[in-house]
Amino acid sequence: MNIDSRYGVITVVDEPTYTFDSIDNTRRYAREITLDDDDPSSVHGVMLDEASMLVVRAGGGGTGVHAHSALVIDDKLLLAVGNQIACVSLIVPNDLLWSRKVDLATCFGLYWAAQQRVLISHGELEITGVSLEGDIIWKAMGADIFTGRFQLAPDYVEVVDFYDTVYRFDVVSGEALKCS
Repeated sequence: MNIDSRYGVITVVDEPTYTFDSIDNTRRYAREITLDDDDPSSVHGVMLDEASMLVVRAGGGGTGVHAHSALVIDDKLLLAVGNQIACVSLIVPNDLLWSRKVDLATCFGLYWAAQQRVLISHGELEITGVSLEGDIIWKAMGADIFTGRFQLAPDYVEVVDFYDTVYRFDVVSGEALKCS
């Protein structure tokens, strides 16, 4: 995954065979970050203009790298790894500003509600609204896992669970809205 930013091209790669504290890795990173004490299920590497910046690991359900694995907002890189979001400074590369567990299982992807300035995490069990400072604003759950379609509309998040039940949550408050 490549993201063009004013700081250069940020590349996020899946590193499933990367071993922390080892000299035998294919690629070396300037910094290794572990987000929690759980057994790591996901490891993602970050490069800036092809220079290896950092590698991040977390527990929870395994995540790969795809179009919604990372976002650049202002001077921050936000990265979904396992069941966590990691926020990394692009002004001071390799500086972890904060990390938050945003789902009990897995963070499937990150979305930015620009008008409300709310980061939305599409989790397996929870949809979570997070501020850019890392504060959890709200969390919402459904009757089953959110493995169906996800859509960020201007004022709400629409998500479908395993049984095709459609949910809508207000972007600012997380309040459940009626689906029409």
